[in-house]
Amino acid sequence: MNKEKEFLSGNEAVAAAVALARPEVIAVYPITPQTTIVEKLAEWVANGKIQTQYLNMESEHSALSAVMGASAMGVRTFTSTSSQGLLYMSECLHYAAGGRFPIVMVNANRAVALPWSIFGDQRDSISQLESGWIQLYAENAQEALDLTLQSFAIAEHPEVMLPVMLNVDGFSLTHTYEPVHVPLAEKVNRFLPPYAPTFRMDLEHPLSLGFSAGPRDNTAFKIKQHRAQLNAEKVLEQVDQKYGEIIGRSYGGAVESYYTEDAERTIVTLGSISGLVRDVVDTLRAAGEKVGLLRLRSLRPFPAARIREALAATSRIGVLEKNVSAGYEGTVATHVRGALQTLQGRQPQVRSFAGGLSGRDISAKDIRDIYANLQSDTQSTENEVHWVDSGVIYES
Repeated sequence: MNKEKEFLSGNEAVAAAVALARPEVIAVYPITPQTTIVEKLAEWVANGKIQTQYLNMESEHSALSAVMGASAMGVRTFTSTSSQGLLYMSECLHYAAGGRFPIVMVNANRAVALPWSIFGDQRDSISQLESGWIQLYAENAQEALDLTLQSFAIAEHPEVMLPVMLNVDGFSLTHTYEPVHVPLAEKVNRFLPPYAPTFRMDLEHPLSLGFSAGPRDNTAFKIKQHRAQLNAEKVLEQVDQKYGEIIGRSYGGAVESYYTEDAERTIVTLGSISGLVRDVVDTLRAAGEKVGLLRLRSLRPFPAARIREALAATSRIGVLEKNVSAGYEGTVATHVRGALQTLQGRQPQVRSFAGGLSGRDISAKDIRDIYANLQSDTQSTENEVHWVDSGVIYES
């Protein structure tokens, strides 16, 4: 863990980042495809490479409950999960956000049942957007490591104090290997000093935490929680800038714009599929086509202003996500459509593309077909979803 560069899977990169972050409590329950994160951490605890209280819990619900309790005592905490495990945590997700516990959790994106599947899509995390957690999405193993470290700094920031869910695509990112720059511990310690909580359970200075509240006070707490989410977008940018200054890598905050300044057609993505879309953009632009990519790194907070700015020149937009909200369209597409409602003087076309469900392959041809679809003058109707299915795009 003192090397600057290692050959790591996405899960191993996350584990390396967690070790560097020095959490005092890790509580886990294994579930595919995140299990190798906690296996690696358990190995390092057992051989003394990292010092932490490592708790093997009997369920995902218990794992999140345990880190909530530890966080209430004022210590840095970590857990991870996936798919049905995330859904099993759902009750605790709301408790953690409402209690303003700065927990960091990595979710290995995986399809939810039924049909049962161990393969990856983003329906698990997107189904929990209303839980109050900050949600970030990594593209590759390097970013998974970097965003894990940034997540602790964002969660623990006094203007935020909210839990962070970092999402990494199951198998396509969690289990594939690439060279990863692992920062030296002394650099990480400068970026992420020990957690100094503003509020914690303390018999010498008693406080009330996790209490009930009537309608008036409940609303006040929800307003504060909402404002903390809004603060998080600015903090995310600040943390990313600081990370770049100390560690040497930064990502531009909540969004990444790639050739959007003059693009006539742009695909909006999140997660690991972004790399393939970027490659196709390069190919098509070399052939003279004005296409672009807008990658969302954050869904909560939702960077609406940054999206409007990035897509100001684009008239036709396709939102490609590994998710669909049955009966309407992709959830991210709905969000993007809403963000663009306030564009001055025009309303660009937004089309919803659902692909990669349960790990279904999305090919370069599929991406080219999406750009071709956006070039057509066919008007998309409300509730219309364009299904991307390994070489075929067809409409609902």
